[in-house]
Amino acid sequence: MSDTEADPASGADSGTGSGSASDAGPDAKAGSASDTDSGPTPGVEAGSGADTETGSAPGVDLDAGSDAVPVSGAVSPGEGAPAAAPVAGHGSVSRSGRRPVAESGGRRLVRVGACAVALAVAFTGFAVALGARDDDRTVAMSSSPGVSSAQLAGGDLDTAVERLQAHLKEQPKDFGSWSTLGLAYVEQARVKGDPSRYPQAEKALERSLELRPDNDPALAGLAALAAARHEFEDALRLADRALKENPYSERALCSRVDALVELGRYDDALAAVRLADTRRPGIPVFTRYAYVYELRGDVKTARRVLEQALDSAATRGDIAYVATQLGQLAWKQGDYRTALDHYARALGADDTYLPALEGRARAQAASGDGAEAIRGLEQVVSSYPLPGPLVVLGELYEAEGDRTKANDQYALVDAYTAIARANGVNADLDTALAAADHGDTKAALRAAEAEWKRRETVHTADALAWALHVNGRDEEALPYARRATATGYKDATFLYHRGMVEYAAGDKKDARKTLEAALDLNAGFSPLGAAGARETLKALQALETAK
Repeated sequence: MSDTEADPASGADSGTGSGSASDAGPDAKAGSASDTDSGPTPGVEAGSGADTETGSAPGVDLDAGSDAVPVSGAVSPGEGAPAAAPVAGHGSVSRSGRRPVAESGGRRLVRVGACAVALAVAFTGFAVALGARDDDRTVAMSSSPGVSSAQLAGGDLDTAVERLQAHLKEQPKDFGSWSTLGLAYVEQARVKGDPSRYPQAEKALERSLELRPDNDPALAGLAALAAARHEFEDALRLADRALKENPYSERALCSRVDALVELGRYDDALAAVRLADTRRPGIPVFTRYAYVYELRGDVKTARRVLEQALDSAATRGDIAYVATQLGQLAWKQGDYRTALDHYARALGADDTYLPALEGRARAQAASGDGAEAIRGLEQVVSSYPLPGPLVVLGELYEAEGDRTKANDQYALVDAYTAIARANGVNADLDTALAAADHGDTKAALRAAEAEWKRRETVHTADALAWALHVNGRDEEALPYARRATATGYKDATFLYHRGMVEYAAGDKKDARKTLEAALDLNAGFSPLGAAGARETLKALQALETAK
């Protein structure tokens, strides 16, 4: 699980484990879990049944290419943190403690526009690689009627999509393959960081329902799609519809857990993951079970469940996925050596697995190997231009004194957010975090307030607290900062934000305690944020010495 989004897993729905996740530890502690913006995502569930009736091709583009995405100049600023500097008093400050450097509107729009074009080209290239064509050439046909979920989760997703496309050109009324193709598009969007897949996923899944109303794989696929777009009420509704048709649908069970956690219904989410563990124990459920425990502060049980999941992993994709989850858990606790060991195992299973490459780079940066971290993240963002790795790379460039390169990464975050919005993704949480540190602080506050109205979770509480802070409203921010850290979830960024709010609000004693807790938990949580915490602690020490 990464800092924000969302987000990245293989975990095939068809996977099974030995025993249930509940075998790995005691009941979760009382209390609430937190938001899973970046929690595990299940794999693709195979469609059931096939209508072999012939007929004209449906009105859905079988090729993976998408229409050109218009990108407006009015996009949200990028996420990340400016260079570290001492903090003093109230006002608009960055994660590292200083006010963001202003940039002229015209210059920013030019830079954002250029980056948006670069992203659009990258996504277009991806579409072409997956089989989009501008002519009438025949697509190579699959020798089998459709593609199984195991193939989709087995590391050859692009080939599986091509086979599904070919099969559906021969059998356009195979509702099961339409649902599987829709889920595969969702997976492509997630794995490749390309939200332009989402409209195609929606068309394929809706086509499946046209052919066979209320078929549970398509309903579960739409639930997963809604969750990917951050439409969690819809995700819950669709998951419940799918489970009404098939109470054992792994995809629907997992999407229901995700939606409940994202909506802040933590007790319901715990009950839902226990039910899923009873009905369909396996890696997708195990990883959610572990995450719910982690979010409640029970890291020990979370680790045990993930270790159980890794022991049961049989495919390269599942090994890479679960080992990466263990690496992320270790990194968040400041155990960089163990994190690097887990990432090495993940990359041993799949040396192209981008979440493991990103995690390894974060752990390298936290260990002091900034050069290797930069090289690794440059590799990641070339294929995986998502806000998280872009911001970390920007922070590393800034820590090295290269503000120009850093700004380029933040502009790519802007462009990605614009493209995501154009493809139906609710990006208010990303906008709030990004704009608070690198752009229009008032826009950050508007986005954070809008997201808080939709769902009250620890992630939205943290975003709102930080947006209020950078707008100089620290007294209002303090309750939200405390709420973000109240569930037991161990996140150094949340502690850092709270400590900075406490400091700016004049609560120096609590600020020192909270900032020390952030660094004790994970001293390398952010190249710039950690430096900002240390600078603030030095300022506090100087104040005490002066007394």
